[in-house]
Amino acid sequence: MSATPPRPVPAERWEHFPHVADMGVRGFGSTLDEAFAAAAHAMTAVITDPDAVRPEIRVEIHAQAADPEILLYDFLNGLVYEMAVNGLLFSRFRVRSEGDRLLAEAWGEKTDVARHQPCVEVKGATFTQLDVRREDDGRWLAQCVLDI
Repeated sequence: MSATPPRPVPAERWEHFPHVADMGVRGFGSTLDEAFAAAAHAMTAVITDPDAVRPEIRVEIHAQAADPEILLYDFLNGLVYEMAVNGLLFSRFRVRSEGDRLLAEAWGEKTDVARHQPCVEVKGATFTQLDVRREDDGRWLAQCVLDI
């Protein structure tokens, strides 16, 4: 992988969708890896403006699962773990998956409450509406509902 963070994920590649008291995140990409990175970006956008998060600290997330839905679940929860334990927020993501393995890099910084003004705490990715698939137009979709 690389020490240089990738470019930010364009806004047209991710979105939120409401779910009772929680929030859904949806990422799109021409590859599965791009869709996963876009879903992670959408997760940050639930908390704060991703453009306000400087890509200063790099962490790696490793996951292994038999299907892409569980890989997405484990990837997002790996990011939640880093946010909770190390007080980080992320704005840039690079994902590489091969079969049942995922290696991701996330760049971010320590949470600065005054500057980032986090509006919610993401407790974790859930199995609710968990879906990873290639759509009819050929692009990938990766989504789930976050427990907030």
